[in-house]
Amino acid sequence: MGRVRPRPAGPLDTRDRPGSDSDMVRSSRTRRASLAAAAAAMPLVLAYRFAQVYRVRAGYPRRHEPVWTPDDLALPHEDVAVPTSDGLALPGWFMPAGPGPAPGVALIHGWESARDRTLPHALFLHAAGFHVLAIDVRGHGVNGPEALPISVGEFAADAAAAVRWLAARPEVTNVGLFGHSIGAAGALVAAAREPLVRAVVAVSTPAGPYRLTRQTFRLANLPIPAPIAWPLAGLTTRVYLRPRGHTVASVSAARAVKAVDAPVLLVHGDDDHVVPVGHLARLAAARRGARPGAATQTLVVHEGDHSWLYEFPVFRATVARFLATSLGGPPSPDAAARLAEALPTVRLPEPERLTALDEEPGGVRSLLRVFRRHAPAAATDIPAEEAPS
Repeated sequence: MGRVRPRPAGPLDTRDRPGSDSDMVRSSRTRRASLAAAAAAMPLVLAYRFAQVYRVRAGYPRRHEPVWTPDDLALPHEDVAVPTSDGLALPGWFMPAGPGPAPGVALIHGWESARDRTLPHALFLHAAGFHVLAIDVRGHGVNGPEALPISVGEFAADAAAAVRWLAARPEVTNVGLFGHSIGAAGALVAAAREPLVRAVVAVSTPAGPYRLTRQTFRLANLPIPAPIAWPLAGLTTRVYLRPRGHTVASVSAARAVKAVDAPVLLVHGDDDHVVPVGHLARLAAARRGARPGAATQTLVVHEGDHSWLYEFPVFRATVARFLATSLGGPPSPDAAARLAEALPTVRLPEPERLTALDEEPGGVRSLLRVFRRHAPAAATDIPAEEAPS
């Protein structure tokens, strides 16, 4: 039986001809698949673009030089420079309680703040018998602008530098850390790594970077539905931290508080609209769950705001008693609490300071501004992510 030869293609056979119907069908399917893939990727592209612009707009605080000095409060002090592990020299004030030995407390301010904002704390702590050190965190106060975004990681590095500086002073017996807002998160992260820390007071502390980023969306009135806002906050946080090599875990106060060996006092105002009081409960639960036997105290100040809790006598007495108990005297815990409570402490007048939230129009207009093309700007011209602390 002979082999059947394939029939030569006739004029109507278009199976393999360029431009045939089958080619056009395949081409149409490819185009549709490409369009579908592009449509599916568009939300991710927009989300990543949002995260990049957020990092530029939110990562560089406006710097405000100190307006007040310890002289204005009749506090004795030395102008000092605190060296960091990466070669910076942070300007600071050392306010000795006297010539004799006593515990020391390092004060870490919050976002877009400076060391003069911690002077009311220094006032009652000094009266209670503690040596006090106040510093300008990098990118704040009289420090120059930073080339990379600032996060809890940088606050932690500078808090650790302040602790080491205090511990080297011959008149300082033990060292405690006092931080406010993002400075409090930095204090907890520093205390988890630095064994010289013997006590931590964390005031108005954001529990973690995801929640802090999500809260900034709310503060700016960005109209982002919750099912989108939470994953977007996660992506934005990771993009924000990438330039300095931080991870979410490495800058999380909720994770750090589990690893702090020293006693911890968590304080929050129940009327805090910047970092809601629920963050305190998360931090306390994380610590007590991981270290049920560790010294952990909490204080919720009724009608307390994000800042200015030192105006409440119960705050001053609780902080002084906790530090005197944890760090040792002089004076005794009861005496320290009595002295701190009795000293009237009020906020210092200061010039009006513009923040990122002051300049945000809110709503859809804020969201549209995020997607405009931004050229890299000087750090002093870039809005920040949080109200001043």
